[in-house]
Order: sequence, then structure tokens, then C-alpha cells
Amino acid sequence: MREDCDVCIVGAGLCGMNALFVASTYLRPDQKIILIERRPRVGGMWVDTYPYVRLHQPHPMFTAGNIKWTLGREPAYLATKLEVLDHFGYCLQQIKQRVRVEERYGWDFQSAEAIDGAVHITCRDADGQLHTIQAERLIKAYGVRVTPNEALELSSDRVQSVSPDSCDVRSGDIHESDTPVWVIGSGKTAMDTAHALITSSPGREVNMVAGSGTFFSSRDRFFPAGARRWSGGVSLTKMSIDMTRLYDGTNEDDVARWYRSNYGTSPTPHATHFMAGVLSEAENAAIVAGLNDVVMDHLVDVVDTNGSADLVLRSGARKTVAPGSWIVNCTGYLTKGEHPYEPYVSGDGSILSIQMRSATMHLTSFAGYFATHLMFLGKLNTVPLYELDLQDLAQKSKTAVLYAMFTLAQHNLSLISDAVPVRVFRECGLDYNRWYPMPRQLSATVRFMATHHRDREHLRRTLDTVRERFDVRCGPLVATPAGTG
Repeated sequence: MREDCDVCIVGAGLCGMNALFVASTYLRPDQKIILIERRPRVGGMWVDTYPYVRLHQPHPMFTAGNIKWTLGREPAYLATKLEVLDHFGYCLQQIKQRVRVEERYGWDFQSAEAIDGAVHITCRDADGQLHTIQAERLIKAYGVRVTPNEALELSSDRVQSVSPDSCDVRSGDIHESDTPVWVIGSGKTAMDTAHALITSSPGREVNMVAGSGTFFSSRDRFFPAGARRWSGGVSLTKMSIDMTRLYDGTNEDDVARWYRSNYGTSPTPHATHFMAGVLSEAENAAIVAGLNDVVMDHLVDVVDTNGSADLVLRSGARKTVAPGSWIVNCTGYLTKGEHPYEPYVSGDGSILSIQMRSATMHLTSFAGYFATHLMFLGKLNTVPLYELDLQDLAQKSKTAVLYAMFTLAQHNLSLISDAVPVRVFRECGLDYNRWYPMPRQLSATVRFMATHHRDREHLRRTLDTVRERFDVRCGPLVATPAGTG
């Protein structure tokens, strides 16, 4: 049996909810959106992730469109997992007041084909039953495709290997134990885990195998609190303009040093990796004070030797750990999985795909918002946005990928600003400049509008250099057959 709708959206995370919000502003109340989500509810990765996760940005700008939060907390408050999920649910209810939305939870998208002005979609429900949907438009809001981490498979029988996604480090056996904990990784999950252990069990031995180390954006620099919102800190618009003017597609190491010295913070020494995570100076200080040992190397295995257990490291070194130690896997959320390439838009403009193989923005939430506007304005397949294969680039240069992402966003936002009504930018609640009072918001807007045309050629040259240097897909999308699924 076939279902018909005006729009089908696959994915109910932040990317999908922004696509849903935008679609609802173009449709009549009697028109229908079918929302496909493989999880049991809206929320995307927030449904699956570890229970002690918190937003690493101020919560008001983590939303669908311009829907305001109802927490009643100060803007700097970092919302908990449950509070974020509640907001997702609230956003859905607000959108359903404008347009008819039917959710299909537990369904997996299988395929799609654009034929004769309609998109034919096949999905499979939780019982394995196939369903067919016919829609005028399909938005595949895959986003980053974050999946839960599993515990590391280790050779040792003398350590306990766990994942934060299945082991709340603040309770249960790991909390009641007094043996050392080794956090594996140095990204945001590792910092959340270390911070949770240090604050919930003062005096507990907490260690970290930090790889090459990760540095973070200082929350205090970009989101100053209190009266400093009027005159302190640096707007992300200014930082993005400065960064992308400095980056030329060849000098990512120099840009990384510049960024870290001006805006970075890190609990690990000589950190080289950056994936746009945010950490406050207070969190950083608490983690530094609470960590017993930081090993700047990569874990390969843990093996039993002569009555003890040894960490086996990539460098060839070994480090003995106490029997009963806990090994917490906090690695690789953003780099797991191989996904096939697909263009971000089909030739006829009826299918939009938001994912890492043909990225158009630095954040998939922004892509869900702006690309959906372009789709409904009939401009998605005519505005020459650059697409960038972030999966491929991340495998070839973890350092370059972040600065290429920002360059991509600046370039494409410049094109979009010429193609959409002013209200599209004015109503974007994701804009981090909203942290600041209105005069500073207007100043940031004026700065972007005054510079984006003259910066565009440099941004284009930088992206072309990235394409040639790393042999990655990076450029304007050539029209593809309408039946891309």
C-alpha cells in the first residue's frame, strides 16, 4: 500500500528538525509531511548517547529554526541530555501546529527514485515490512551519522572494558569501584567522561590515553557571560572571516597554531587535533587538576603480563596498569563508518541529501536550515554551492578538514545570502551571534555583508586548492540524474 505526502524527511535529529521547521513555513496547514526515524523518538544522536552528556554551547542556539526554549534558565546554561530531548519534542509539537506531520518511528530508509515529477521512496519498518511513500520532495537529513561506541575488544582479562554509551560512569559498578580509570581518547566525549568521573568521585585515579591530543574552542572567548556580552569575547562571524582569510588550502598547520593561541584551550599538552568542540576554562582547569596521568599516544591493546596488565601503545611503548582498571572507550564518534558518495541534490531538485560525502556547510544543522530554504525556493539545483567530501578529506588530513569546513561554509553562505530573502537569515535561530546583545549582532551582520563578496574569490581558490592537493571531491555540483537514490 502506498502513502502520499508533500514532503518526506528522513532523520529526526537537529538536521532533520531544521529541515522540518523550514518545510513547515512553506506548506499549508492541510499539507502533509512524513517524518521517518529509525530511532523510537525525535532527537537523533541524543537518543543514543551517554547519559551525562551536556550541550557544549549555550542552549538557545541549539534549536529548530527560531523555536525558543522553555527551560527558563540563563542563556549560558548547558542543557542536559533529557532537557535537549524534551526540547526536540517541544519543537515537533510547535511545528505540528503549522502543518500536518506524521511520524514513522522504527523505520529505516531503503531507497528513493525520482520519476515523472514525484519521488518514490521505500522504507522498512521495525517488523521488516516494506512500505512505499510517494512525495513531491524528499529530504535525507542524515547529518553526521553518529553511532554509539562499543567497548574496546581487548586481550586482557584483568581490565574492565566499557563504553560511556552503555556505562554511566557516575553510578553502578564503575562508580562503586576504587580501581583506576583510563579514558581512551581526547575529544569531547573523553572530556565529558573525565569531568564526570573527577566531579562525581573526588580523589579517584583518572588517567587518559590522549592520542595526539585535542584542543577546543574556549567557551569564555566566544560566549562571555554577564556584562562581558556587551564588550568582551569575539563573535564567531569575526573569527570565521579572519580564519578563512588566513587559510589558503596549504597552511592548515599555521592556522591551527593561530587558532589555538587565540581561541583554544586544552587539558592535554601539545594537542594538535581540533574538531570544533567547545570547553570552558573552568572545565579545563577541573580536568587538568583531576587527571593523574596523561599518555600522549594511541592505545592498540591491553595484554596480561606476569600478573599485571599492560597498555600496548602505537609507538611500541607499554605502560603497566593496576588489575581491575577500567578502560573507557571515548574514541572515534565522528570518523566511524564508510558511506557511499551521493550528491547533495538530484538533478531536478526534488531530492536533498545532507551528509558528510557532499557537505555544503560546516554544521549539518545549518545545512538542514539553509538548503531546505533553497529547495522550496526552487534554487537548490541552480545556486552553484560547493560540495566537499568531508569523509574523504578527514581520512587524508585531520588537520585540514576543520579549516576547509569553515571555508566551505563562508563561501556557500555568501552565495546563499544573494539567493534568499533577508528573512531567511533574520529568522535563523542557529546563528551564534544571537548570544550577543542586538547592537553586536547587527555589527556582525554588517561585517559579513560588507566583506563576503570580495572574500568569495579567495574562498573559491582555497577550496580549489584543497581539491587539487588532497584529491578530494570539492567544487560546484554538476547536475546529476534525477533518480539518484
